[in-house]
Amino acid sequence: MKILVVEDQDGILKFLKQGLEEEGYSIDMAQDGLTGLAKAQANAYSLILLDWMLPKMSGLEVCHKLRLADKATPIIFLTARDTLEDTVKGLNAGANDYIKKPFSFEELLARINVQLRHHDVDKPEYSLGTITLKTETYQVFSDGREVHLTQKEFMLLQYLMKNKGKICTREDIIRDVWKIHFDYDTSIIDVFINGIRKKLGLQRDDARIKTVRGVGYIVNDAIQV
Repeated sequence: MKILVVEDQDGILKFLKQGLEEEGYSIDMAQDGLTGLAKAQANAYSLILLDWMLPKMSGLEVCHKLRLADKATPIIFLTARDTLEDTVKGLNAGANDYIKKPFSFEELLARINVQLRHHDVDKPEYSLGTITLKTETYQVFSDGREVHLTQKEFMLLQYLMKNKGKICTREDIIRDVWKIHFDYDTSIIDVFINGIRKKLGLQRDDARIKTVRGVGYIVNDAIQV
């Protein structure tokens, strides 16, 4: 499997190249955003490790441009930025995961393995009352009106709809949507849920997306239960 590492710090780049090659991965490298973007667009990679702060073009811009071009390659951000706002920005740009510097190689390797793991085949369409989600076209409709969600909002709503009628804990969501199997600030999920509700026009007491206090969320077809 081939991994693209986009990182401007020589020490980190050499450390990642050596460690990943020892694990059997083939590594391409870039030390600025423009070069990283060009390589990602021209080649097929199993995964991209992308630094946030890069010369010529930020990692955030690189990620956003790849998603606009329908590149679905898993992307893990490597960054020292650690606020909730920064995390939301990175995930909304299309990143699959987010690891904060400094990090251990073992943790990074485990996260890479999670991203490369095979995923179940999705149904072409899921429904939730008058809400419809189409997996093949990445479209969501509410009462016939198309609703534009970010990639992570779409993935979160799809996960909840796939598990309709079941309680999805915050830990389940972090593991299965964010593909993270470590201690993590699950409050980010609430930010995304609030964004989805707002775009769908749902009130907080609408049972189609219901908060289970202290646990997580559950979705149902009925507006009230």
